[in-house]
Amino acid sequence: MTSIELLKFMLPDFLVEYFEVVSANNSEETLHLYFEEKNQPPKEFNTIALVSKGFLDEITIQDFPLRGKLVYLHIKHRRWTNKDTKEIIKRDWQLVAKGTRMTQEFASFLKEINR
Repeated sequence: MTSIELLKFMLPDFLVEYFEVVSANNSEETLHLYFEEKNQPPKEFNTIALVSKGFLDEITIQDFPLRGKLVYLHIKHRRWTNKDTKEIIKRDWQLVAKGTRMTQEFASFLKEINR
């Protein structure tokens, strides 16, 4: 089993596929994981010349606890500029469950155990 396959068991699939872990901060009570979106424009824009123009503001969401620690995911989304039109392009991520600051998977899990 590869390290990527192991990460898919612990993290949401989209993070493993589209983001890179750039740092981590581990304490007794919390684990903070920092991600940056890879410089791979969305496939629907493959025919357009895009230039990476940095990142949008970081978002922080809570995920499933690991080994008794609270887990916070700090995510930076990339933005690209269309060379011809100067339009800003970004992926449409639905990362955070509506009305919460946690991943959709974690929110669904908590909702299910409260039934």
